[in-house]
Amino acid sequence: MPRTRVKKVTVNDLMQTGYKYDLVEPAGKNFDSTFTPQLTPKEMLRLGVFGGKYMTDCRKEFPDDWYKSAKLCHDFHNKELNFFGINASQPLSVWKSKGWIYKDDPRGWFQWYCRYYMGRRLPKEDERQIKRWRAFRRHASQVINGCRRGDYHCRRKQRQALLHWAYDARKI
Repeated sequence: MPRTRVKKVTVNDLMQTGYKYDLVEPAGKNFDSTFTPQLTPKEMLRLGVFGGKYMTDCRKEFPDDWYKSAKLCHDFHNKELNFFGINASQPLSVWKSKGWIYKDDPRGWFQWYCRYYMGRRLPKEDERQIKRWRAFRRHASQVINGCRRGDYHCRRKQRQALLHWAYDARKI
């Protein structure tokens, strides 16, 4: 089996300057067997997540096609850009206070997922984030048990939060 060529990435955006990492897997391939997201980062950005504020200064780090139909707002968090039209985000300060932010991914889980999707692997951090992702699945069960299938007005905040975690809440 041929070895994937390692690609070096250097990040210079509003939250990181000179951060470097390696892409050791092909994009979208060779995920941990317990990590099966239903949405790609590109699909999430196209659907509308994080009020469009997330990743507006990261265009050089990720593929151009992720941004072609992305719902983004560089200036402020616009809940209207979210698929379910509701704010389901907590401020970064809350994430930091709860210890959810890893030093290499100062924007949190979605930044980790984008980099993991592109092929970066950090075994201990990958394990931690995948564990968090699996735990978030409980919200899908609550929507399934508390709403009629396809009723987008039922539990909108939980549905939007599920989209933020790559669960396709449109299908439940």
